[in-house]
Order: sequence, then C-alpha cells, then structure tokens
Amino acid sequence: MDRFIIKGGRKLKGAIEISGSKNAALPVLMCTLLTDEPCIINRVPDLRDVRITIKILEELGKKVSYDKGTVTVAHKHKLATAVSHDLVKQMRASFWVAGPLLARFKKAAIPLPGGCAIGVRPVDIHLKGFEKLGAKCATERGNVVIKAKKLSAAKIILSFPSVGATLNLMMCAALIKGTTVLENAAREPEVDDVIKALQSMGASIGMDEHGHIIIEGAGKLSGMNHTVIADRIETGTYLLAAAATRGDVLLKECNPQHNEILLEYLREAGFNIETGESGISISAGAKKIKPVNIKTAPYPGFATDLQAPWMTLMCLCAGAADVSEDIFENRFMHAPELVRMGADIIIDKTAAKITGVKNFTPAAVMASDLRGGAALVIAALCARGASEVERVYHIDRGYERMEEKLVGLGANIRRFNPVSAE
Repeated sequence: MDRFIIKGGRKLKGAIEISGSKNAALPVLMCTLLTDEPCIINRVPDLRDVRITIKILEELGKKVSYDKGTVTVAHKHKLATAVSHDLVKQMRASFWVAGPLLARFKKAAIPLPGGCAIGVRPVDIHLKGFEKLGAKCATERGNVVIKAKKLSAAKIILSFPSVGATLNLMMCAALIKGTTVLENAAREPEVDDVIKALQSMGASIGMDEHGHIIIEGAGKLSGMNHTVIADRIETGTYLLAAAATRGDVLLKECNPQHNEILLEYLREAGFNIETGESGISISAGAKKIKPVNIKTAPYPGFATDLQAPWMTLMCLCAGAADVSEDIFENRFMHAPELVRMGADIIIDKTAAKITGVKNFTPAAVMASDLRGGAALVIAALCARGASEVERVYHIDRGYERMEEKLVGLGANIRRFNPVSAE
C-alpha cells in the first residue's frame, strides 16, 4: 500500500489552486442517471471516489469518459437497476444511485454501502423519504431493495438535515410530477450546486425563505453542461496546514463564503486572513496559537470534515482547547495517532480535550479515514524529522494530488510503496 514519507519542519509558502468539490461532483455525476441525453461535468477532481462513481455509472449502462477534469456521460444501453457489491462497498456515496433509479424505473437494489469507518451513517432517513414518495423498502441478503407501483409528490420532514438524504430525495423528486417539499433539508453549498445542476437539466427546484427545498417534478429531464464548485473541505484543510506550519499561503479559485466560520476561528486563533472574490490568504500573526473551542454542526456550522485537521492545529496551541463532534460517532480515530506523535489529547465520548504541546515528534502513523488521514499529514508537516503516514488510499478518496500540491508549497513529501520498491 502507498504511504507518504514526510520530512517536516518547513513552513508552507506559496500559492495553491483548489480543486472541484468531491462532495458536489459525486451527486452531480449521479444526476446523469436521470436522463438519456449527454451530460458534461467540468472541474471534476481526479479522485478515487470519482473513479468508483464512473465505474458505477458504466456498470449501470452509461458510456463515460474523463479527460483533464471533464467528465462526459452518454447513453449506451438501457440502464440496469442494481449495483454490484464490489463497487458499493468502497464508497458510501454509491447509495445516491437509489433516487434516480427509483424515479426512472420504480425500483432499485443497492448493497449497503461502505467507505470510511467513522460511524454507522444509516440510510434510514433516505428510506423513510422514499416511503413518503410511495415506495416500499426492504433489506434482502444485504441489499436494500426499493420498489414502487407509483410515486407521488409529498411533503417530507427530515429527522436530521442529512446531506445524503437531501440529495437522494431531491434527485428522485425531480422526475415525480407534482410538488415535493423537503423540510429540515441540508443547506450545504454542495446541495446548492446539485440544485443548479438539476435546474440546468430542466428541473424546477429552489429554496424558500424557510430553507425548505421545493421541487416541481418534471416528466423528463434533459442533459446538462455544469461546472462543479470549489472544494471547501480541501480549502479548509490547506488553510489549516498553512496555519499549523506557521506558513504564508494563498489559496486560489475557492469561495471564502463557504468557509466563513473556519476563517472566523482562524482569526480568533491569531492568524491573519485576507479574502477576495475567489481567493484566501493566510499567514501567521501572533507568535503563539490561541486555543479556540469548536463544535461540529450542519452547515453553516463548523464542518465535521474539518474537525480532524482542526484538532491537529489545536494540538499546537498555547493552552487548552475542546473539540466536540456531534455529527458522526467514531470520528476521533486520528486522536490516538496524534498522541503517538506527541499530542496531549483525552477523549471523553464525543469530546476531545486538548492541551497544547510545543511541537509534534516524527512517527509512523496510520490513516483510518479520509479526513483523519489529512490531519496526520498536517502533523507530520510540523514534526521536525521523518514521519510515515500509511494507508494513504483513504486520503486519495478526497484530495487530488495532495503530495504534488504540498511540494508546490515547499513541503518535503513523497509517495512510497514498499512493495513496488522491492
């Protein structure tokens, strides 16, 4: 398995261009299942999850090509309504095929999805929404089987503003005639981007003053030509890497508004932040990093996907800081690895109590999930000496060419496969 060899102790300096959003690109790609017409999606990052999604689309019957960030999806033959376990087990987002397939064919069979081991993340909210639209859901031999004789528009109140459920139900309702209303829906920028993609396909969909998503279903949707938004989690990760290394970095082609709470907390921690229409610059201000407590919450709150990299930064603060995780269970698996690098962290259920240390010490550590892996890379960039981060396939799921981008900022990092080296 690939690993990163990192010789830390260098301040990150320079400019970096942010890639398209993984969390927007994946559902936009799934939207292509709603039509037989050609679809073009631009600014799609070259990631492991994107490649798995393309394989899923091909397995279902689409013809897909990927060239320099542009994905073209065309009709090949009649779509299948079931996905193989081999693909679904690699990525939780694969469950997003359910909405489009149910809308078009009134049936779908999807194995229970896999992905990072950061929590159960059940699909119950999705299924309850499908049932409101007229479907029946059952589990048969490890597969979620969803069927309907007829689908009807409905008012659906989500028990939690789940991004996955919001997107799945939105895609399904786009082809159901009548008015479907999603209350307590997710409001992440990625949801807005999928709404724009669906609108470009001819869907009538928008959000009212209460944050409810209103979908006027159409009998048929056309193709699209859509450009994916910037990845706010990649943006936040590199901001935190620059902060932890006490660097001076300009992030280009990003949207500062999508990371407002992170920028606010970074300023509170003592960093200089300047924003433009499509850029953010960060540099070290005070000599010491001030402790700042955070609690994850649905957007516009502090993103759970930035909790792990933020923890790495707070491990270097002058004082003590608390990190509370209220979105996913088991999302502190990076903490023991940070402790191996000299961090002082005590976990108490959904809270991490951090006492700052002067620096990290180099060590061999292992990524257990995507964002936790990024947190370990940041710690290794700070440690004076050589560290190894194993299982970087987790990191490859969500960060495009991470080592290349960090090298461009002056980091000493390389990818290494001990098996290939033999």
